[in-house]
Amino acid sequence: RSFESEIGVRAPTGLWDPAGFCKDHDAARFARRRQTEIKHGRVAMLAAMGYMTPEITGKWPGYLSPSMGIKFEDVPNGLAALSKVPAAGWGQIIAWMAYCEISVNQKPGTPGAKGELGWQGIPPGPSYNPNDKESKSKKLKSEIANGRLAMMAIIGMFFQDGLTGS
Repeated sequence: RSFESEIGVRAPTGLWDPAGFCKDHDAARFARRRQTEIKHGRVAMLAAMGYMTPEITGKWPGYLSPSMGIKFEDVPNGLAALSKVPAAGWGQIIAWMAYCEISVNQKPGTPGAKGELGWQGIPPGPSYNPNDKESKSKKLKSEIANGRLAMMAIIGMFFQDGLTGS
């Protein structure tokens, strides 16, 4: 099994590939899938936190759209919020996503292809040294595992909201 030593392979399943995507042993395709997994995991972590935070902490004071008179507190939580965000808000969200995609070279062989986008969520310090391979490997393993969990969590939240409305 050619990818058993890759970061993100976990016991007891080893390389989890129930659909057989890695049967061809193509390293370039595996690297692209791993890049996509990291990216989706990061988005899912943000989505899960964004889904839960208003329920836990409340909503921001003020207006989401002053020109349309929409306050943050007027926007419901969960999937019901999708229809309440003005078109300009969706434009901002899409523009930010496009910026994140094109602001860093993510072609194969570049640091961006490995998920290294030039900024760190964890600043270098006693808990993280980016030059220490063991420390970096541990953080990458954690990021992949947390991303996988977040992908399942946000899908679960969507299903719960769709079935129960809350």
